[in-house]
Amino acid sequence: MSLTAKAVLDEIKNIHKRKPMYGHPLWTGMVEGTFSLEQVRYFCLQHGIIPLHNHNYHGRLYVICPDAEWREKIAEVTYEEATGRIHANGVSHHKLYLAYGKALGLSREQMLGADYCGGGLAFKSYFQDVCGRNFLEGVSAHMLAGEAPIPGLYIRVARKLQQKFGLDDKGIAYWVVHDSADEDHSGVGRELLGQFAPSDRDKELVLKIVRETVDVMHVMYDDFYRHMKAIAS
Repeated sequence: MSLTAKAVLDEIKNIHKRKPMYGHPLWTGMVEGTFSLEQVRYFCLQHGIIPLHNHNYHGRLYVICPDAEWREKIAEVTYEEATGRIHANGVSHHKLYLAYGKALGLSREQMLGADYCGGGLAFKSYFQDVCGRNFLEGVSAHMLAGEAPIPGLYIRVARKLQQKFGLDDKGIAYWVVHDSADEDHSGVGRELLGQFAPSDRDKELVLKIVRETVDVMHVMYDDFYRHMKAIAS
């Protein structure tokens, strides 16, 4: 029996349910506020390997997109990340993240010169590769695996940061903006599935990449959390 788009999307939901972001102790701790300021600062520095290097991810998707209309959609996502003029009142997501670090007491130099752990470097290497490999795999990794579980989670992280550490609205804006922006981005990914995965083989590839990407992200989370536990001890 041929795979339907609905069946693929249902299985993607199951992949995230079996290995959820909120369920990993790293994200559970961020939501519940169980980490110290020193631990959160470490996480801030390490997690910067995503927003501070995003041109290596979304940018590659734009370059390899084979369809002009969909390339325009990816360009809008890339434009928002680079300028913030759709969701963030003209503040780039790069700057939003630096503002978050500043609110935690981290300097721009510390943020941009972070010494990334092995899990973070492994994620960056994998994600750069898959986002530039071919469009179907890149969209699957970025939007159906990476961004899909963020809406609803990041806003909870933002509120806990504000409550526990007294961060102002500017300090949590990165989290608030991404809670809504990534819902749009993951929606684009679902639309693209219909056009770029017509065969069963394509759909199976989508599922393979989503599973693979979620696994790699959890390797990164595991390493972040291991170092954060060491800080606590």
